[in-house]
Amino acid sequence: MYEQLLQQIRTGDIKSLARAISFIENEQQGYEELLRCLTDNSSVNIIGVTGPPGAGKSTLVDAMIGEFVKENKKIAVLCVDPSSPFNLGALLGDRIRMSEWYTHPGIFIRSLATRGSMGGLSPKIIEITDLIKTAGFDHIIIETVGVGQSEIEIAGLANTTVVVMVPESGDEVQTMKAGLMEIADIFVINKSDRPDVDLFEKNLRLTFAPAYHTDKKKVPIIKTIATEKKGITDLVAAILLHQTHEYIHEKNLMLLADKAWQLLVCKRMKGVDKLRLKQRIGASLKNKNFNLYSFIEHYSENTDTIK
Repeated sequence: MYEQLLQQIRTGDIKSLARAISFIENEQQGYEELLRCLTDNSSVNIIGVTGPPGAGKSTLVDAMIGEFVKENKKIAVLCVDPSSPFNLGALLGDRIRMSEWYTHPGIFIRSLATRGSMGGLSPKIIEITDLIKTAGFDHIIIETVGVGQSEIEIAGLANTTVVVMVPESGDEVQTMKAGLMEIADIFVINKSDRPDVDLFEKNLRLTFAPAYHTDKKKVPIIKTIATEKKGITDLVAAILLHQTHEYIHEKNLMLLADKAWQLLVCKRMKGVDKLRLKQRIGASLKNKNFNLYSFIEHYSENTDTIK
């Protein structure tokens, strides 16, 4: 059954791919068996695009797609959006900035919700990405929310991580405080037609200058104006160059280890029902001496209690 579905996906059947993604995302019965049928396809590189809200990530990805299309490349795009707290769906699922590509035969775009995940990614992003790798795409672009030090899981998934900023992102000290700064393989200063862009670039380079005297690879900084498609050719060239470096293969081993860790955590937590946990906490609150840490200690000894 699953081999037939995967064969349809390998031949470019987008409808089968979309159904299989929903199958995995919703953890329908049998989805783990489908995942066990996947074959390794590490030759497909993943490009992570992250950065603070308002940096122009969607517009930048839209322009990158256009650049890849010129080279007749097949591109899959996963847009990871914040979730509605009520129905857990993606709040920005319309992706109007990429509407040009929805009917293009070589482009596949899918919005995923974080569903409360703290790392800026969808809970099933690893599995879905591995599934898409079997569909014959040349590149997979993952655009994710990125607002601080907790939003850096993309570094554990992407072969190349692009961090997008704008000139008014702050001075170099504030920039260093953002966890995003530590994961970048490429920096993009988008909306570079705005004032003080040269000063921002200078401060960014000065901030990371001491690190370049060590074994740390120098991180390129690309200035773009995504709305005008300016700088996109340079950005795509920098991405392709990064993926040819020898250290990318060393990173792949780290990525696999990190993916394995994430999957093990999810597997250990499987069956823990948050709604049931909420109900039990509500009942325990009737006790005036309620203490959250005592509550966790008590129930962690027997996880069946909160399943």
